[in-house]
Amino acid sequence: MENKKFYLTTAITYTSGKPHIGNTYESIFADAIARFKRMQGYDVFFMTGTDEHGLKVEQKAEAKGLTPKQFVDGVAGEIKGLWDKMNVSYDRFIRTTDEDHVKTVKRIFEKFYKQGDIYKSSYEGMYCTPCESFWTESQLVNGKCPDCGREVKPAKEEAYFFKMGKYATRLVKHILTHPKFIQPASRKNEMFNNFLLADEFIGKSDEELLKACEDNALKTKLQDLCVSRSTFKWGINVDFDPRHVVYVWLDALTNYISGIGYDPETPSEKYKKYWPADVHILGKDIARFHTIYWPIFLMALGEPLPEEIFAHAWLMQGGDKMSKSKGNVLYADDLASVFGVDGVRYCALHEMPYADDGSITWEIMCDRNNSDLANVLGNLVKRTVSMTNQYLGGTAERTGETGEPDEDFESVIRGTFPKVAAKIDEYKLADALDCLWSLFRRANKYIDETTPWLLAKDEGKKGRLSEVLFNLLVSLDIGAHILKPFMPETSAKILREIGAKERAFGNYDCVNSYTVTQAPVTLFERIKFEDIKPMIEKIESAQRAEAAAEDKSEEVKEKITIDDFAKVEMRVGTVIACEAVKKSKLLHETVKVGNKTLSVLSGIAKHYTAEEMIGKKVIVVTNLPPREMKGLLSEGMIVCAEAPDGTLSVVSPEKDVPDGSLLS
Repeated sequence: MENKKFYLTTAITYTSGKPHIGNTYESIFADAIARFKRMQGYDVFFMTGTDEHGLKVEQKAEAKGLTPKQFVDGVAGEIKGLWDKMNVSYDRFIRTTDEDHVKTVKRIFEKFYKQGDIYKSSYEGMYCTPCESFWTESQLVNGKCPDCGREVKPAKEEAYFFKMGKYATRLVKHILTHPKFIQPASRKNEMFNNFLLADEFIGKSDEELLKACEDNALKTKLQDLCVSRSTFKWGINVDFDPRHVVYVWLDALTNYISGIGYDPETPSEKYKKYWPADVHILGKDIARFHTIYWPIFLMALGEPLPEEIFAHAWLMQGGDKMSKSKGNVLYADDLASVFGVDGVRYCALHEMPYADDGSITWEIMCDRNNSDLANVLGNLVKRTVSMTNQYLGGTAERTGETGEPDEDFESVIRGTFPKVAAKIDEYKLADALDCLWSLFRRANKYIDETTPWLLAKDEGKKGRLSEVLFNLLVSLDIGAHILKPFMPETSAKILREIGAKERAFGNYDCVNSYTVTQAPVTLFERIKFEDIKPMIEKIESAQRAEAAAEDKSEEVKEKITIDDFAKVEMRVGTVIACEAVKKSKLLHETVKVGNKTLSVLSGIAKHYTAEEMIGKKVIVVTNLPPREMKGLLSEGMIVCAEAPDGTLSVVSPEKDVPDGSLLS
C-alpha cells in the first residue's frame, strides 16, 4: 500500500539580505516536522525557497551596481547555503525566478483575466517600499505603514486588480466550517476583525456569521487587490500587457503549486499527488496574505484549499525586534560557530511558544547549552557509556533481574513517543521537546535510584547491574530516535555511542544487548558566557558598522545636473605644512595649489597625525567661500572617503600630477 502523502511548505524568504535567526527558525521548525513525518512512514514533500522580485530588489541591485538577477542569485545562494548548514532537509528549494514558476504565474494571470477576476484600473494611495504595499490614509498608523512602521510615500500608477470581494463570503464560510484551517485559533480572530469582516459583523458568533453567509447577507471590508505594477521592471511580465509585471503576492504565493507542477490546463502527476498542502508554515506578519489572498486565488482557480495554515509567532532578541543598527541581529551561522548546528536547532525550537512570541539571546543560548544539552543529555550519555565500560566490559544485556524503579521508568520510556507525536501533530514543538527531555531527566533520576556504582561492588548483583544499564541504554536508544527530527547530528552520535542501529519506531523489543563505544565523547561542552563575550561584541560592532554603511549607500540625495557639478572646482595640491589645532579634531594644513597656497582646516586629526600629512598629495575643493574655525581661516576642503566604520581616508591622485591640476 502506498504511503500517505504529507506536503508542507515554508514561506519563501525575500532576497533583500541575509535572514536572521527569526527567519531561519521557520525552516528549522518545518524541517523537524518533515523529518518526523518521514520517520512515521509518510511520503513527505517539503518545499522552501526564495521570493526574488519587486521594487526593493531592483533598488538594492542598482545601489550595488548589479543587475537584479545577479543580486538575487547571490542572496538566494546565501540563503540556500544557510538552510543547508542548518540541515534543512527540503525536497525542493524553489526560486521565483525559476523557469517553471515564471511560466505558471503567467498562465494563472491570463486565466484570471480571461474569466473576469482581474481588471485594469489605476491605484492612488500611500506606498511602502519595504513591504511593497499600498495603503489608504485611514489604514496608516501614525502616518506610517501599519505592517512595518516605516515611512510611506504617495504613489499613483496603472495596475491590474483582482476582485477579492467576489470570493469573500465563500472564504469566510470555509474558515468557519474548517476549524483547523487557520492555526493558532487566535489568528482567525485577527483576520476576521482586522481584514475581513465589516464593522457591524465584528464580535458576532460563528453561528451568526455562518447564517449571514448562507443568507448572502455577510458584508466584508475586503478591497480589490493590486496584482500588477507598471512603475518598475523587475518581475514576471504580463504577456498580453508587457508594461506590467505581476505583483508580489500573486507571484510569490503561487510557488506552493508551481513548485509541484501545477498548470491551469495540464497539472502534473506530482501536483495531483501532493496537493492540497497539508500545512503552510509562515510567520504571523504575513498571515493575512496566506489566509485571505491565497485561498481566494485558489478558489478562482477551482483548486482545493490547503488543509491548514500555521502562522507562528516571532522569535525576538530578548523581547526586542532584531536590527543591525542596534547590533542585536542573531544569525544562525554565528550562533552555530559557538553552540553547534544542533545547539541552535534545539534552542530555536525550544524557546518559541505555540502562539506567543519567543525570545532568544546569546545568554539564553549559553544557559540552554549548559543546562539542557550538557548537563541533562550529554551527561546522561557519557555516564551511561562510561559505567557500561567500567563495570561490564562495554556490553549490557537484558537479564530479567528487575527492580522497583523499573516499571515506572519503562512506562516513561514507552510513553514518550506518543506524547511527542501528539505535540508535533499540533505543531507544538517546544512542548514536544519538553516531553522528550522529561525522558532524559527521568533516566538521570533512574541512575540515582539504582546506584550502579554500588551494584558493581557486589558480584552477586551483576545481573541486576546489567539490567539497569541495559534499561538506560534502551532509554537512550528510543530517545535518540525521537530526537532525530530536532537534532539529527546529535541523534546519530548517541546511537554510535551506545552501539545501536537506526530502526523503525516501536521496533525495540528485538534488542537484547548493547555494546557501547570504548572511548565515550563529550556531546556538549559547557560554555562560560564571559569566554564568548569578546566574540559577541565583535559581531555586534560589525553589524552596526554594516548598518551605517547601508544607510549611507541607500541614502537618496537630490539629483544634480552636469552644470551643477561643473560649479565645483577641485584641484591637486601638496600639503607643505601641518599642525594640530589644540582642543579639537582639526588639522591645520598649508596646501600648495599651483602658484598659490591655501589655509585649510580638516576634521581628520583622529585619522592622521600632522607629520603624516606633510608632503601628501591631496584633492582640494578650491572655490568654497572662506570660513573661520577656532580662530583660523579655512579656504578650501580636502576630499576624503569615509568607510562604514567612520574611518576617513584622504583621497590622492593615482599618478604624480602637478599641483594645481584641475579635476574634470
